[in-house]
Amino acid sequence: MTIDRPSVLQPEMPPTRWGDPARAAGLPEGVRDLVGLVFPIRDTPARDDVTLPVPRLAADDLVGLRAIVGDEHVVLDDALRRGRTRGKSTPDLLRQRSGDLADAPDVVVRPAGHDEVAAVLAYAAERRIAVVPFGGGTAVTGGLVAETEGTDLAGVLSLDLGRMRGLLALDPVSSTATLEPGLRGPEAEALLAEHGLMLGHFPQSFEYATIGGFAATRSSGQSSAGYGRFDAMVVGLRVATPVGEVRLGSAPANASGPDLRELFLGSEGAFGVITEVTVRVRPLPEVKEYEGWRWASFADGAEAMRSLAQSDLLPTVIRLSDENETAINLADPEAIGGEGDDGARGCQMIVGYEGTPAAVAAKRAAVTAALTALGGTAQGSGPGEAWAHGRFDAPYLRDSLLDVGVLVETLETATFWSNRENLYARVRTALEESLGAGTMVLCHISHVYPTGCSLYFTVAAPGGEDPLATWLPAKAAASEAIVAAGAAITHHHAVGTDHKPYLTAEIGTTGVEVLRAVKRAVDPAGILNPGVLIP
Repeated sequence: MTIDRPSVLQPEMPPTRWGDPARAAGLPEGVRDLVGLVFPIRDTPARDDVTLPVPRLAADDLVGLRAIVGDEHVVLDDALRRGRTRGKSTPDLLRQRSGDLADAPDVVVRPAGHDEVAAVLAYAAERRIAVVPFGGGTAVTGGLVAETEGTDLAGVLSLDLGRMRGLLALDPVSSTATLEPGLRGPEAEALLAEHGLMLGHFPQSFEYATIGGFAATRSSGQSSAGYGRFDAMVVGLRVATPVGEVRLGSAPANASGPDLRELFLGSEGAFGVITEVTVRVRPLPEVKEYEGWRWASFADGAEAMRSLAQSDLLPTVIRLSDENETAINLADPEAIGGEGDDGARGCQMIVGYEGTPAAVAAKRAAVTAALTALGGTAQGSGPGEAWAHGRFDAPYLRDSLLDVGVLVETLETATFWSNRENLYARVRTALEESLGAGTMVLCHISHVYPTGCSLYFTVAAPGGEDPLATWLPAKAAASEAIVAAGAAITHHHAVGTDHKPYLTAEIGTTGVEVLRAVKRAVDPAGILNPGVLIP
């Protein structure tokens, strides 16, 4: 089998920051001064004088692993182990920056393909070693932290899928492609682009997240209005479990009982390791156009989004910032603190169109007519192009604010349209009351459906002496508000360990028992990402 592999690989992320180290930068002086007017400035450099826990695995455990994947792919190096410790949420980074590496894996193992993954899982089950699948390391809900305390597990193995970075098969007639799980977003798009095709999945983590991670967390991208969520793109899966292989996706649709693809999509490595993903692909767009719209209020803009969704008029991209987010220009991170194009109050909407010239022109004309009739004011291409230019930059800004002692974190949820205002008010109130004076709570809608939408909150507050102790009660209060409102505890960030305490309220005790039964069937030794997802 011929495997196409990317010619350019993304650089590794540093353990205490997001993204490309070359793009990490402090706040510009003007922005730092502006931040200082709102928050106390407290320079908080990350500690470098840290020591990782001594690996717990026995020498003969390592011998067996080396026999499976080769000596050079069983790594005990402190730097690599630190880089595989937790994900990139604000709590993850705060712990890393403070020198807390208690959750570091004992060993990093890098398999080359499905057969080696299957062999590692069988061996780990025999030797009682926990296995945490690792793709891009972009998890933000504790999904990379194995809970081994109180168990007989001998240690933790980080299963690094970075060697599995290929385009395995392409069916241009059926418009499908089979990808390996370690491919990062840009690498997958580059391989498909060589054939004039694209996947079209662009979450904010796009530059570092992987195909396997997209599937295992039911990711949703910024172009979901036009291209759909990642799980809607998946037509087939190959999964390695400790008890055997699962292959799914013999046809685009079937009535062969419950769709087991949905069992592994969103399973966060707790049921198996996804080793191949077959996805629907589409032609590269000939035209990409983005523009801004202004609305008098968040409620007015949300009502317009609902109207488009229920009229089958959604563009490729549509996102709406509330008044607070609009006021500080978070849609354009390079312009934080400015007043936008015209200084007008209200809420900004970003609308994007992709496709052939004729399709874009027709959709743009129809959407423009609808938004104008609903009371929107067109702002031209400036805001849209600014958003497109900086669409993946927000995590870099988060890190720069953490550097000066400002606590910044995000959370998201989803609900039906009729419950949107109630949910929005409950979560904002919970965050403001928990974090107190000086807190900024921002929100946007960026994923919409005929029946409802997601709400994505960004929070900025004084970090104080212990920003982690500041944030965790606020996150709990917001999560409890989400449950009380009857909304989803997560729309696309996944459950991990952070949201696990709230999952029973959403799916019920019987639902939890179903998940536990599946876990017993595919992972009877309990080695796969223990403590993640399942209450």
